Amino acid sequence: DQLGEIVQVVKIVLRDTPPELSADIMDKGMILSGGGALLRNIDELIAQVTGVPCFLAEDPLLCVAKGTGVVLENLEAYKKSIMAKK
Repeated sequence: DQLGEIVQVVKIVLRDTPPELSADIMDKGMILSGGGALLRNIDELIAQVTGVPCFLAEDPLLCVAKGTGVVLENLEAYKKSIMAKK
């Protein structure tokens, strides 16, 4: 089912996350955004399956777009953080 697929992908991402980030995620949890975050009790299910605290973003459908807008408005300030060196 689709819910199971979402949980499986979250588990894969957590498994593949570098150790230096994993500690923060395990300690502080993850914030769910997008339409999938609106699925009833998805935060509780993911927390139960992964052991990682989960929280819903304040405005799941718009928070990513709003955050992108903030970065674009302040691109110089964020440039070092978002530009990967090759």
